[in-house]
Amino acid sequence: MGWAQLLADGESVARYWSHVLRRGPDQCWWWTGGLTDTAHGTFRAGSHTTGTSRVVPAHLFGFRLAHGPDSIPAGHVVRHTCDEPPCQQPRHWLLGTRGDNNRDAAARRRLAGHALADVRGAVGRARAVQAAIAAAAGPEEIEAAIAAALDAGNPSGALQNPLF
Repeated sequence: MGWAQLLADGESVARYWSHVLRRGPDQCWWWTGGLTDTAHGTFRAGSHTTGTSRVVPAHLFGFRLAHGPDSIPAGHVVRHTCDEPPCQQPRHWLLGTRGDNNRDAAARRRLAGHALADVRGAVGRARAVQAAIAAAAGPEEIEAAIAAALDAGNPSGALQNPLF
C-alpha cells in the first residue's frame, strides 16, 4: 500500500492523531505511542482486515499528512529542528539530506541542556516524557510534568540556546 492510500485511510489518520499530544504553536507535539530505538514514533497504518497494514515512522506519516504523499523527495529525510525525534509538530520539521541531519546533530550535541546532550539518550528522554504525560493528573499538570521530565536529563542545570 502506498503513502497516498495510507493517508486517505481515515482510521489510520485518526489513530495517528490519537497518539499526538498537541500543544502550543511553537512547542513540541509529543508522540505518546510506540517508539523505535532511536526515539522516533512508530505506528501501524492501514488495516489488518484488508491486508494493507504497515508499520511506519510517525513523523514521516505526519509530514506527508501535512504536505502530501509525495512530499519527501528521494535522498531526503525529515529533520527535527527541535532535535526531539518523537516530535510531531509540523513547524519543527525540515527536509534535508542525511548529511544535513548529521551536521545538525554534530553542531548541537554538546550544547549544555540541549536535547541531544540528555544523559538518558534520545529514547530515554522520550520515554521519560511519555511517562510524565501519562502520569499527569490532568491537562493543567502536563506542561509542568513535561518540563520536569526534560530537566531530569540535564543534571547540571546548565543551559545553552540552540543554534537555530
